[in-house]
Amino acid sequence: MSTAASTFLTPEEYLERERAAETKSEYYGGEMFAMAGVSVQHVTIVINVAGELRSSLKGKPCAVYPADLRLAIGATGLYTYPDVMVICGKPAVIDAHVDTVTNPVVIIEVLSPSTEGYDRGRKFESYRAIPSLMEYLTVSQHSVHVEIHTRQPDNTWLLRDIRDSGAVKLQSIGVELQLADIYERIEF
Repeated sequence: MSTAASTFLTPEEYLERERAAETKSEYYGGEMFAMAGVSVQHVTIVINVAGELRSSLKGKPCAVYPADLRLAIGATGLYTYPDVMVICGKPAVIDAHVDTVTNPVVIIEVLSPSTEGYDRGRKFESYRAIPSLMEYLTVSQHSVHVEIHTRQPDNTWLLRDIRDSGAVKLQSIGVELQLADIYERIEF
């Protein structure tokens, strides 16, 4: 998160402002936070991941949604835009605008220097409150490194650290992503 607003906003006031805005902002605790810009590497990784997922999920009941779809987390009050989400079945939306969902099965964030701590910390803490969420990936844009957190039957989370080569296995949706495909056209 970056620049904070100076007055308290209700979620409804946030959504009204956000829907009229030209830029995206997150919302938490009554404040709007302007989202930071992204790099070419960041966008390339998002496109690579979304493309591989879309191809792998053809004919299955799951769909891929890149960064423009808003996520609302009722338990924590966070409204955010994950880099990539996978939703299986019908998207659960919060209102007739059909622009804010609540039921991702997989969330993927490409780490940026300014948001890495937040993505791994408080944001992941909020994500864990989503009942449908089964897997959370963080993808480095500065080295070949993916962390995958998988919800266990006892509601704990297992971390798998994948570096250099190999594949990322998304058990919840039956998809395997090769690191070479995630990092295609990325130079370090």
